[in-house]
Amino acid sequence: MRLSQSFFTTLRENVKDEDSVSGNLLVRAGMIKKSSAGVYMYLPLGYKVLKKIENIVREEMDQAGSQELLMPALIPEEVYVASGRRDNFGSSMFSLKDRFNKSYVLGPTHEELFAVAAGMKIRSYKDMPFNLYQFQTKYRDEARPRYGLIRVREFIMKDAYSFDKDEAGMDVAYQKMFDAYKRAFDRMHMDYKIVRADTGVMGGLLSEEFQAVTEIGEDVLVLCDQCSFASNLEVAPCKDEGTDSTEAHLPKELVETPNARTIEEVTEFLHEAANQFVKTLIYNIDGKPVAVMVRGDREVNETKVLKLVGGLEIALAEPEMVVKATDAKVGFAGPIGLHCPLIMDLEVSHMANFITGANKTGYHYIHVNQEDFKADYTADVRQIMEGDTCPICGGKIVFKKGIEIGNTFKLGTKYAQAMDLEYLDQENKLNPVWMGSYGIGIGRCMAALAEQHSDEHGLCWPINIAPYPVAIVVIAKKDEQQMAAAEQLYAQLQAAGVDVMLDDRDERPGVKFKDMDLIGTPIRLTVGKKIGDGLVEMKLRKAEKAEDISIDNVVAKVLELIHQGE
Repeated sequence: MRLSQSFFTTLRENVKDEDSVSGNLLVRAGMIKKSSAGVYMYLPLGYKVLKKIENIVREEMDQAGSQELLMPALIPEEVYVASGRRDNFGSSMFSLKDRFNKSYVLGPTHEELFAVAAGMKIRSYKDMPFNLYQFQTKYRDEARPRYGLIRVREFIMKDAYSFDKDEAGMDVAYQKMFDAYKRAFDRMHMDYKIVRADTGVMGGLLSEEFQAVTEIGEDVLVLCDQCSFASNLEVAPCKDEGTDSTEAHLPKELVETPNARTIEEVTEFLHEAANQFVKTLIYNIDGKPVAVMVRGDREVNETKVLKLVGGLEIALAEPEMVVKATDAKVGFAGPIGLHCPLIMDLEVSHMANFITGANKTGYHYIHVNQEDFKADYTADVRQIMEGDTCPICGGKIVFKKGIEIGNTFKLGTKYAQAMDLEYLDQENKLNPVWMGSYGIGIGRCMAALAEQHSDEHGLCWPINIAPYPVAIVVIAKKDEQQMAAAEQLYAQLQAAGVDVMLDDRDERPGVKFKDMDLIGTPIRLTVGKKIGDGLVEMKLRKAEKAEDISIDNVVAKVLELIHQGE
């Protein structure tokens, strides 16, 4: 690519409406441009990066035995109604009507259509296993698009789906995809963790996320400082220490606590530590009140609660629902005398003589014990905290932030049953097909790499991800010897199969150098005054200093560096 004849534009100043390092740098480097909130253009340099990421993923999918196809983005709404997911997506799904008043949506995901396609082939158990994948644009009406390419309304996803006759076959297919994902992210030079996650709207038996570790991440990764334990915060299990208090149980006592509603206010009023309290929160789960008890210095994990009771939606109850469930105003709920189901966290089950709300406005109980109330559920429903004990090895829990760049699901038979995807077994009986689902956000990978591989000067792409791994910068365009040498190198590198950029613009050397740093070119070759001695300056993006190299050795050295960076 000759810059003097190409679409190439960069910005010197930071972009005001970009709230992430990656979004700011990708716009400044002329790789993307915001079209509207959560919608971006991929400009020539950015599109090359995107395609290189896509090609890595495609190669790993093909190697794992998956076959590529392409599904439509415009989908009849009835498809999602049939699977029971239309209501789950709600307003996040873009919907429209055609000229015949038929309802359509812009596909947020494609499990249903893949099930329909699979039904064209599957008749008996002999027709499986197989695996299909695509690169397709997805649409989701995010309420708050942010962080550049990380939280958007339109995005490119690689989604794959496996089809098997039984759970054992699904497990084999899942492992193949899981291993392919690891190879793909390793080839991208991504710093990532694999964590267990909630299956969410996808449903199924198992969900694991590939999380790029970066401070801009929206997800909290729960890790152990000693072992390989890794989980998403929303499903991280808490270790049950299993030690009951040895205190003698005292009779409960009602005490007045006027104007003390929060844990902070009650602890100050009663002069007790927060871990001596048990707070009872009233939730609205699918329109009904449910009480949840956790220690005063803990937080409720709403995902765990929802899974425990098999609910669909959860939120803190409105004051009217709290009053009906407790006979008291908000801030005085407790486990004794409730008018709704009660969930007790495991940690609370080991406590004695603790303090709770009294379900009476302005009052709390002290010296409450297990015999004073009856819980409908006793389970792990608290949020894990930094410093807690690892549930696997006993080490300490630490938190990091991550961007979800890929996920893998064991869907089981959920979608097959919804879409009537069945097969005849050896005994001529109908059975539902077992499915797996596997997604990678290509744009998110680009953003995550930009977050991880950048500095104060700009992007620092891995050599196999950079739009052009090599840039030739000519100091004096009007110098015939310099231009002749640059043209020679340009032709030789192209002949060797190297993506190379020739900066032949009529710009000052400082401008050219800053642009090459900003766009993250891994290898910069500068042709200047030393060309008379047969020397070219080679500067690696992450190196502090440049070195002189014979023009005769440039191609071999560049090929060596590219091979090392693959």
